[in-house]
Amino acid sequence: MPFDKITPDRIRVYPLRKRKSKSVIERIAVRPDAEPPDPAGHGHLIQETAEHIVSAREHGAAVILAFGAHLVKNGLAPVVIRLVEEGWITHAATNGAGGIHDWEFAWLGRSEEDVRKNVASGTFGTWEETGRFINLAVKVGGARGMGYGESLGALINNEALHLPQREELATIVHEGITQNAALAAAKLDLLHTIKTFDLQPGQWRIPHKFKNYSIFGNAFRTSVPVTVHPGIGYDIIYNNPYANGAALGRGAHVDYQVMVKSVSKLSDGVFLSVGSAIMAPQVFEKALSAANNVLAKEKKRVHNHFILVNDLQPKTWDWSRGEPPKDSPDYYLRFLKTFYRMGGTVRYLPADNRLFLHNLYSLLKKKAPRPKGERDT
Repeated sequence: MPFDKITPDRIRVYPLRKRKSKSVIERIAVRPDAEPPDPAGHGHLIQETAEHIVSAREHGAAVILAFGAHLVKNGLAPVVIRLVEEGWITHAATNGAGGIHDWEFAWLGRSEEDVRKNVASGTFGTWEETGRFINLAVKVGGARGMGYGESLGALINNEALHLPQREELATIVHEGITQNAALAAAKLDLLHTIKTFDLQPGQWRIPHKFKNYSIFGNAFRTSVPVTVHPGIGYDIIYNNPYANGAALGRGAHVDYQVMVKSVSKLSDGVFLSVGSAIMAPQVFEKALSAANNVLAKEKKRVHNHFILVNDLQPKTWDWSRGEPPKDSPDYYLRFLKTFYRMGGTVRYLPADNRLFLHNLYSLLKKKAPRPKGERDT
């Protein structure tokens, strides 16, 4: 007998435009060509990171940026977009919140709410358009075999969603069960949503007035993958009638596979973990193991990679001495312990992510980026 539960259809949602948001993208956006902040003693490490990125692109190796949602809330999207457009970043990865803030900025130009106040009133995260459009985008993309990040990027860049006819979907589901059960399940989820909410088929125009600030939309435009690695219940889009854990999990599973592919190209490459204390290290260690497992068939493994971890936690333990003892608080800093177990060269930069990324781009823009080559595909 299943336990009693409260399903998302019982949650009342509210128009996003009526929410009081803390951040306005046009006010907080970091201008890539502006003078970066004083590196404050971190200049040598930022320079070393830039040199590794240049070398990685010369070798056609991957440069992966994994980031937490605060990077988006700190207005760094324009800097990341430049890094993507100019060929320095070959893959970006974030958690569910990173995609949510990116979408809200792209659609409304505002994001971030008063968590304490809105949880108390039962309104935290219960925003109609955020939950409806992101969940629907993942379902529409999933029915085409796309992952969470690509689906969200397509919505923002194309400013549209295409909903197929119910009869068309039903026929495809029936015929596809024996050929591609996973894709048939994705189409069935979309069909169920269309029927439940009586959605009209055809092209839905969904303007994103501020899409030039979107990492997801611009990465989609330039064919660079952005993957989302969420946890069920972590994100506000689960407090919405359109939420479907199967569809979101399917999209995230596709994204994990895309991440494994990128990590398999990390030899001589660079992995940047910026403000992601849990997602980046946890996903990276599994993806690296999976990549090495596949590469082992060719007697290869990921090697000579450079890892730069940027966070605000002060560094108190000298990791070059090995891991601290278990009675030390440093042992439980996941974003340091995990990455120091991943081989290659690891550096830690305790500083604001605006200081790091803006200075990094300032160094890289003076160099000619490497065009996409054979190893990038």
